Amino acid sequence: MIRTIPAIRAACERTRAEERTVGFVPTMGAFHAGHRSLMRRSKDERDVTVVSIFVNPLQFGDARDLETYPRDERADLAVAEREGVDLVFAPSVDEMYPDGEPEVTIDPGPLGERFEGASRPGHFRGVATVVAKLFDAVGPCTAYFGEKDAQQLAVIRRMVVDLSLPIDVRSCPVVREPDGLALSSRNRLLTPDQREAATCLFLGLSEAAELARAGERDAGKLVAAMAREIGATSEARIDYVAVVDEDTFEDVATIDGRSRALVAARFGGVRLIDTLLLPAA
Repeated sequence: MIRTIPAIRAACERTRAEERTVGFVPTMGAFHAGHRSLMRRSKDERDVTVVSIFVNPLQFGDARDLETYPRDERADLAVAEREGVDLVFAPSVDEMYPDGEPEVTIDPGPLGERFEGASRPGHFRGVATVVAKLFDAVGPCTAYFGEKDAQQLAVIRRMVVDLSLPIDVRSCPVVREPDGLALSSRNRLLTPDQREAATCLFLGLSEAAELARAGERDAGKLVAAMAREIGATSEARIDYVAVVDEDTFEDVATIDGRSRALVAARFGGVRLIDTLLLPAA
């Protein structure tokens, strides 16, 4: 395990000097099968796999949320070892932000102001800033992200293009429980009743996908169907339900081209998101 930026930078530079490729999986730990799928994809496609574990305080607007975010470094290291990860980078907050909260940060632009950005002000500024620092530490690589955090993925892709970063960003499919619930480190914070209720998110997304598959092009009808399905679950408090353009994350009125359904809701004190790329006509 590596704790410092100079050490992970040196290790990755040695790898590239040996003409071996680097795969990078940035995480906040609390590993589940979704994280393992990213590690395996990197292992399949690149010579050396680097996994970072860092709970980034910049992306938490709620101090309570930061405090309760699941952490289990020992278990995570055991998972990484079983998956054959080559390097684990687990810096401290002081290592990443030695002078405290940075004065210079990455502006995620209009893409970062919608949906998750509107619900969690400053969230994507924190995400973009820490990911830029991690990319700088690891250097040229292929970086793997889960599709569940689809808006985050879009922000990172935009950042890589706009800042000309030497990073190949690749997305990996959402990993789900047998009942459809998207895997998330936050799921372990749910009570049994909340866990059962949370399946309404995938049910709502599935209903929207079925309507689209049947030829419905009116995005408003898909949004209404998702809201009805999720709203019928008393434990769920809807944050947002939307159908957006896959690239810009702007609301669409008509499904024309690649569109994505988004949902976010709270179950008690736990906030969950989910998403589904809608089938084309």
